[in-house]
Amino acid sequence: MRYALLCYDSDDIVGGWTTRQEEEVFAKHEAVEKELADQGRLGPNLSLMPTSAAITVRSSGEPIVMDGPFAETKEQLLGFWIIDCASLEEAIETARRFASHKQTGAIEIRPVALRDQARA
Repeated sequence: MRYALLCYDSDDIVGGWTTRQEEEVFAKHEAVEKELADQGRLGPNLSLMPTSAAITVRSSGEPIVMDGPFAETKEQLLGFWIIDCASLEEAIETARRFASHKQTGAIEIRPVALRDQARA
């Protein structure tokens, strides 16, 4: 089963990291990513630019385009990993590994349904 691990945190907190703090976080992420890749379990993983770079297209009769994410949340989606796990428990353990080195934020686990099997 494939799972998306969605990484959330505050733009203000992450934006305030020193270069060293950012390098430490990414080095720990890369260690987990390498292990998953070596096991053939790592799919696409992306970091998102800050929400200040976002544009939102809101559904309505005629879609409306607005600057910004307009999310009513304290934490923003920073990026995600797609991983292949034998069980939800394995996905939870992997999310714990990504989350264990940070004091803030969250990793949301969501099963992924493939919509186009030809691109799987």
